[in-house]
Amino acid sequence: MNFSQFLLILLARKRIILATLIVTVSLTMLVSMMMPKTYKATASVLLNYKGQDPLTGVIMPSQLLPGYMATQIDIISSRNVAARVVDSLKLAQNPAVIAQFNDAAGGRGTVRDWLADLLLKKLDVVPSRESSVVEINFKGADPQFVAAVANAFAEEYQKLAIELKSDPMKKAASYFNEQTKLLRDNLESAQARLSKYQQEHGIVSVDNRLDVESNRLNDLSAQLVAAQGQAMEAASRQSMAGGSRGADSPDVASSPLVQNLKATLAGAQSHLAEIGGRLGHNHPQYLSAKAEADKVQASLNAAIHSTSNSVVNNSQILAQREAAVRAALAAQKTKVLEMNRTRDEMGVLMKDVESAQRAFDAASQRYAQTNIEGQSEQSDISVLNPASAPLAPSGPRVMLNTMLSIFLGTVLGLGFALLVEMIDRRVRSENDLVEVLQMPVFGVIDWSAPKRRRYNAIASLLPRRLRLT
Repeated sequence: MNFSQFLLILLARKRIILATLIVTVSLTMLVSMMMPKTYKATASVLLNYKGQDPLTGVIMPSQLLPGYMATQIDIISSRNVAARVVDSLKLAQNPAVIAQFNDAAGGRGTVRDWLADLLLKKLDVVPSRESSVVEINFKGADPQFVAAVANAFAEEYQKLAIELKSDPMKKAASYFNEQTKLLRDNLESAQARLSKYQQEHGIVSVDNRLDVESNRLNDLSAQLVAAQGQAMEAASRQSMAGGSRGADSPDVASSPLVQNLKATLAGAQSHLAEIGGRLGHNHPQYLSAKAEADKVQASLNAAIHSTSNSVVNNSQILAQREAAVRAALAAQKTKVLEMNRTRDEMGVLMKDVESAQRAFDAASQRYAQTNIEGQSEQSDISVLNPASAPLAPSGPRVMLNTMLSIFLGTVLGLGFALLVEMIDRRVRSENDLVEVLQMPVFGVIDWSAPKRRRYNAIASLLPRRLRLT
């Protein structure tokens, strides 16, 4: 079928097309005029989702912002908001509404849920494409009622958004409050263990005390080294002074008493030699000088022996001092090691206290923050334009419905015309014969049927004066 054949078919079936168009437009206009008038009220709300919380300053990830608008639309059109609207407008307390519910639902469910479902059916939430404004549209037969319902949806949505934000914070604040009490008990327990350990070991300041004891240990080490050197020197002098040649010992030789006695002995011996050379050995003067020399010799031997004993005693004293310093050093070393162990144990207790303190501070900070967030009534949603009672009805739109019915009637007429043509196919042009008979057309006779005179018989029966001329 080409375009010319299609036009011929439409021209032949024009009555069907016109009849279908007229019927469709007439029915549409009739139904539109019989439909009750509906009014639409619109309340606009502004969503200030800038990605940052106004109270805490927490920045929302940018990848979560596209879904924010869809989430808010779902919240507005939720049954929870609709039920809140029913409660705020006290719709469920109307006896007529209750009777209508009993007739419609037969006692199943609740009036509140039934009304919420009815409100949601007439609610339309439309977000703006390039802004943060959301329009809440509600349709109904009463202009004052639809405006009240639209405003109620905006207000209840704002309240619910605040509750959805504050309720988790209140629960979190309650949890952090319990954790804060537990962490406070742990901190007090750790501090009590540390205090008890300090009291048991008499610790005031571990670091200062350890510094003093370490200095004392270093001093004792230096003293031990010095005592060991002195003891070794005294031992060598003792060995020299206590031998057969004790008189040659430096300590003995350097003794003033021994030196004086040696000088006195030398004088006595020279005097004895002089007297022995002048007088005989049995002379009384010689005997007296000899007795004097022997006496000096005995005093010298006694002085040498006494000096040797003093060297021995000094060596013993230095050895004892070395032993005492060594014992004090060992005791001090044990004390420092004990203090190091005490410091390590106390360090563990102090770390427990610090850890408990940090955990308590963190929990206290989170509790304070969540408590403030839970008590906050601030919202990032504000009513931009409250709904007002509409002055003109929004429906039914007679002109729009008529235009649509014209289009629909035309399409239906074309469809019916093609359907009738397919049922009763006729020859409309020479092209139809060529397609059907597959034979060439040599000529076309132009013939048009005479006009039908269906009313001639009726007109002959009428009086002459009533006949049409």
